[in-house]
Amino acid sequence: MIEKGQGVHVNTREDPPIWFLGLPTVMRATAETTNGAFGLIEHLTMPPSFASPYHLHHLEDEAFYILEGKVAFVCDGKWFRAGAGAYIFGPREIPHGFRIEGATPARMLLLCAPAGFEKFVLEMSAPAPDLSSPPPAPDMAKLMALARQYRIDILGPLPEETGVSA
Repeated sequence: MIEKGQGVHVNTREDPPIWFLGLPTVMRATAETTNGAFGLIEHLTMPPSFASPYHLHHLEDEAFYILEGKVAFVCDGKWFRAGAGAYIFGPREIPHGFRIEGATPARMLLLCAPAGFEKFVLEMSAPAPDLSSPPPAPDMAKLMALARQYRIDILGPLPEETGVSA
């Protein structure tokens, strides 16, 4: 017997953003809208010098698509740079992170498969009714507790940059 999956889901640019780690972020797709296949997150703007922690996921693979700006990625200790139009795949169990480079902000899509990471993002987020106000500071104790719950290891700050490629 073939089970009928859920129907088509449409997400528009009018959806309200949330603050995730100080970044205005929009949830484009979730487990509920993709039959658990993936989550799709859009970081609307990431300021110059913003950096993620160095971390690894045990449950999902991560893929990044750069819409605007320049981003330095580190994966398993190796650094490389990516600009608009670049796609980066980060498999689970491999430490990784990124930093925004240059003087202009960046925009990025983040796809995680299977779905689940988006729930971490939503639990770690705060409403963003007014993007002109400064974002709330991230609650690092909450971040660490949620990361453990979602099987994400926070390894610390990004490692020193060596062997960067374009």
